[in-house]
Amino acid sequence: MNEPDQPRRAVTPSRGPAPGQDDPERSGRRTTRRSRMPLWLDTVVTMAVALLIAVLVKTFLIQPFYIPSASMNPTLLNDDKILVSKLTPGVFDLHRGDVVVFEDPADWIPGDATEDPTPRVRLMMVLSMVGLAPDPSQDHLVKRLIGMPGDRVVCEDEGAQLEVNGVALEEDYINQANSPCQHPFDVTVPAGDVWVMGDNRHASADSAWHHVHDGDGFVPADNITGKAEVIFWPVSRWSGLGEGREAFENVPEQP
Repeated sequence: MNEPDQPRRAVTPSRGPAPGQDDPERSGRRTTRRSRMPLWLDTVVTMAVALLIAVLVKTFLIQPFYIPSASMNPTLLNDDKILVSKLTPGVFDLHRGDVVVFEDPADWIPGDATEDPTPRVRLMMVLSMVGLAPDPSQDHLVKRLIGMPGDRVVCEDEGAQLEVNGVALEEDYINQANSPCQHPFDVTVPAGDVWVMGDNRHASADSAWHHVHDGDGFVPADNITGKAEVIFWPVSRWSGLGEGREAFENVPEQP
C-alpha cells in the first residue's frame, strides 16, 4: 500500500546580487582591505609617534649632553656623553654634591656658538628644533653643586680645604693633583641661588673664579636644567654620577 506523500517545504533558491549591486560579503571583504593603512603612511605615523615620544622624554624626563672641556676632570672627561634627569629639581630635590647642568647665568661662556658653527653645533641646531638636543645658543655648563641657598662657603686661602657651613670637606672627587681652593673667598649664598664649582678646581671658570674676577659667581636655581645621572658614552666610561653627596654628610643645613 502506498503511503500518502508527505508535504514538502518549499526551498527558496539562493539568489545572487541583483545586477549592478555588490555582493555584501565580497563588499565587506573589499572594505576591510580598503581600510588598511598604506605602508608609507604607517611608516610616517610610526616615525611621528616615535618623535613625539622622544620630544616628551627630552622635555620632561632626560636629556643628553656632551662634555666639551676639562673643568670637571677627573669625574667627567672631554667628549664624555651624559644623561641629565629633568626631574631634578622638581619631582626630586637637589643636594650638595650633585653634578648639575645649567644655562649660562651671565656670559660665563664668551661668544655665541651659533655665529660660526662647527659641524657638531650645526647638528645640534637641527636636533634642537625638534627637541632632541639642547639649544647651542643657550650655552649650558656642567659643575658640581657646592652651596645651597643660605649656605656659607669659605676658602680661607689658596690651597686650603673648602668649607661649607663651618665643616671642612673631604672631596675625593676633585683633581687630586690640585688643591681644593683656587682663590680665597667667603660668601653666603643668597636665596634663589646656588654655588657651583668644577672638580678640576684650577682649570674651571666656576662660581669661585667668577666671584673673584667679576664679583658675582652665584647661579640662579631657575637656570638649572637637571642633575647629571650617568655617563653613557663611551661604553668604557659607563658609570653613575651619584657619589658626591658623601662629602657633605656632616654639613648642617644652616651655618
